[in-house]
Amino acid sequence: MGCLAVTNAYTMRISLSLAITEMVKHREPSLNSTNEEVCPSSESSTATSSNGGTYDWDEYTQGIILSSFFWGYIITQLPGGILADKFGGKYTLGLGIFSTAIFTLLTPLVVEKFDAPGLIVLRILMGLGEGTTLPAVNVLVAQWAPPEERSKIGTVVMTGAQVGTIVGNGLSGVLIQNSSIGWPIVFYVFGALAILWFVAWTLLCYSYPEVHPFITEKERKYLHETMNEHTHRQIQPTPWKYLLTSVPLWALLAGKLGHDWGFFTMVTDLPKYMSDVLKFSIQANGFLSALPYVSMWMVSIVASWLADWLIKNEKMTRTNARKIFTTVGSVGPAVFIIAASYAGCDRTVVVILFTVGMGLMGPFYPGMMVNGLDLSPNYSGTLMAIMTAIGALAGIAAPYVVGVLTPNQSLAEWRVVFWITFVIFFVGNLIFDLWADGEVQFWNDPAVYEARKLEIENERRRRIDVEDISLPRETSLDNS
Repeated sequence: MGCLAVTNAYTMRISLSLAITEMVKHREPSLNSTNEEVCPSSESSTATSSNGGTYDWDEYTQGIILSSFFWGYIITQLPGGILADKFGGKYTLGLGIFSTAIFTLLTPLVVEKFDAPGLIVLRILMGLGEGTTLPAVNVLVAQWAPPEERSKIGTVVMTGAQVGTIVGNGLSGVLIQNSSIGWPIVFYVFGALAILWFVAWTLLCYSYPEVHPFITEKERKYLHETMNEHTHRQIQPTPWKYLLTSVPLWALLAGKLGHDWGFFTMVTDLPKYMSDVLKFSIQANGFLSALPYVSMWMVSIVASWLADWLIKNEKMTRTNARKIFTTVGSVGPAVFIIAASYAGCDRTVVVILFTVGMGLMGPFYPGMMVNGLDLSPNYSGTLMAIMTAIGALAGIAAPYVVGVLTPNQSLAEWRVVFWITFVIFFVGNLIFDLWADGEVQFWNDPAVYEARKLEIENERRRRIDVEDISLPRETSLDNS
């Protein structure tokens, strides 16, 4: 159900990325030299294409629309994480998905009535609702996943992002191509599916093992014994001083920013690249935009099992596992995305390179994505909120940068976009590799830490007093 929550969140989030290619009027590029910079139309796209939709939005406006979701998304990250830490993840997650579903269902009506400004406002509201998703999910994983199973369970849940992207892109192309009402169908279908998920979630799922009515006593006991040391229900106020001065946390945030720039560039704008640059038809666009995420999802599942096996059998420390898997998930995509940009208009090669590159992004999940749980199970919601908020900055900036840098949708313009992505990937990964940590930090339980520190200080003072008393006083010959 956690995986399906993230799946629904992503289908509603990215459905616009494909639909917008049918909503806007198609523009002819105005280039000084068009021979090498613009790909010719494929036969399938020529047979099914038209002048597009009815909305005259230029690339800059489309960039603003696609990034506006993250304006709201960044605002509710931290409140969502704090609420989930304090009250549990069930309703923090459920109500966020439910509100996003309502706004998704309203999208066609709002666009018809208010054009681009209305859509921007609606996307901001969707972001506000969905901003609680990952922090709440992280809290639930912290309460239900023992440390030695954290890579597998966390990855299965978080890879709902890939499942959602696969379903969102693949199904959107089919729905739009075969529906009599066109692009609005994707918002009705994905909004309705999220409503159904919310009903099932409310009836079946609970925040904590000890209050779940269907759990067996054996499983309840197992979870208590394996997680009691670092996971507690009575959470103290968030230790902001320690969080803001934690080097491993800052390394995690740098890596997250670098990864999410690349991820959101692909999630948000790959359908536009397939449509406007490679000239695929809408149905082919949907399938081919989904294909890289099929690869990413499969690799992430295999990598999560491998990571847990390496850690559990002491083949690799948890810290080294997080660093190595994160490096594969950052460097691999960076290299193959650049290679795809130089493959030009060879559609088969470009699709293969994108697919391999995004597949190599899969180890990011058992690498960096579960690292917040390593650092602090007790404050996992707050940490995920901070991580996702930092990632949302990339979600805001990346579509905007793409819109500004690709006014003509040429290969040369997109190559600049991919080189920027390459550099950000590498810098974020380097910082993570240098300073990340895979062990529970002392500020996971600040009350215990402060008590222990006071105990050590008192012991030190007692030793000084004893040493002072035992020192012989200076004596003179007369006294002796």
